Amino acid sequence: MIFLAGFYLFFPVIVILLCMRFELVNKIGAVFVCYIVGAALGNLLDLPAGSAALQDTLSSACVAIALPLLLFSMDVKAWLKTAGKAILSMTGATIIIVAIAGLGSVIIAGQTEDSWKLAGLAISVYTGGTPNMAAIKTALNVDPTTYIIMHTYDTLISLVYIIFCITVAQKFFNRFLPRFEKNKDVIPGRDAGETEDIHSYRNILALSIIKPLLAALMVSFLILGASLGIAGLFPKAYSTAITILMITSLGIGASFITKIRLIEKTYQLGMYFILTFCLVVGSMANINDLIHINWVLLFYISFCIFGTFILHAVFCKIFKIDTDTFIITSISAICSPPFVPVVASALKNKQIVLSGLTTGIIGYAIGNYLGISFAYIFKMIIG
Repeated sequence: MIFLAGFYLFFPVIVILLCMRFELVNKIGAVFVCYIVGAALGNLLDLPAGSAALQDTLSSACVAIALPLLLFSMDVKAWLKTAGKAILSMTGATIIIVAIAGLGSVIIAGQTEDSWKLAGLAISVYTGGTPNMAAIKTALNVDPTTYIIMHTYDTLISLVYIIFCITVAQKFFNRFLPRFEKNKDVIPGRDAGETEDIHSYRNILALSIIKPLLAALMVSFLILGASLGIAGLFPKAYSTAITILMITSLGIGASFITKIRLIEKTYQLGMYFILTFCLVVGSMANINDLIHINWVLLFYISFCIFGTFILHAVFCKIFKIDTDTFIITSISAICSPPFVPVVASALKNKQIVLSGLTTGIIGYAIGNYLGISFAYIFKMIIG
């Protein structure tokens, strides 16, 4: 059990190094590699007795510790001043995904159990990203195999969507939406891909970085402790959801403290715990359930992604939002910020990178609130 726990905690180091060394592995993605290795571990080896309890505890703890670290580097005031129409576009996308996910959960309610939980997962991942989906999985106690299947289908369908966005989407939507007008006075920011690029893990163990980073980790533990204490005041059935919401709120609150916000590599450390989470959850999945296609889940994911994309385009047409802003905010919502620099490059428009990252990280902040609250709303509607 000690060896297994050590493997879960330290194997992501190897994955990160492989992504740095081999571009092909980096393109596949550290998150997906951890899922695959975890699934192989859980299905090809006989894990020791008691491993299920370890997996459950470790997966929940990793998410709880990671969330504040991911939020510490936020600069809410700066983002609100620079986002412009991107915020309006992101608002439209958020409202639409909530509606589409809810409608989809009603449609499939008679064909799968707990469709309201699927709505919570979809809303969280299509407003935020993998960290939010991981948090909602924990908050709503989603079955690990269902989570893995949904994440796998999301990856495949999102790939088709991304290919469309980087090839013909700009030319197609320029026929219906205003063209992007470049601003010559835009203020350049820091390297747009810095926080989420795999190479940003370099020098994370340097003494000048690791000492304040450990302090940030301690703050994350304090936030976790406070959140657990507050959640204990509520009924047990809602304690996990309250814990996640409190962690998110306190993490955002800490980002307003300049000394905490300026600590380097907090995002990277948070994502490291998410990689550990992916490795653990992957090992909890039954691979036999992945071999046979779950048509209900496949339909649901496709309905959420492309339904949101089409209605979002209509929204941007009504509010006269330009093509590039529409595409980049759609990408930041549906696929999360790591894909923003890639798509911006394909669109040959560097000025939209900041807007994409801005709205994407705001999505990280609100994804947990929306995913949990609307999941319970749809639970009451479905019955």
